[in-house]
Amino acid sequence: MKSSLAILAGAVALLSAAALPAPADAAIKCQGPNQVNPYGLIRTPYCEDNYLAYVAKHYHGMYVSAKAIRHNPNYKEEICRVIGHDIRVNDICIGFRP
Repeated sequence: MKSSLAILAGAVALLSAAALPAPADAAIKCQGPNQVNPYGLIRTPYCEDNYLAYVAKHYHGMYVSAKAIRHNPNYKEEICRVIGHDIRVNDICIGFRP
């Protein structure tokens, strides 16, 4: 009796877990320096920093992380002094260039 009750409880648990909705995908999606949302593209500092790190890594060969750029304005200034002339990041670096 106990084993059939345990099997029944396990089956109910599996079926109820399958009926629950999947968790929402809460990750921020960026397209270049813009954040993708249901209404279009919005320019955000988060996506701008990701794009600055991407351009620095892939086109200029610098080892840069977007997290370091986000958390250290002086590091962002250093990156902008080196690659701020690039047309893709010119507007992101406008406040950091001499």
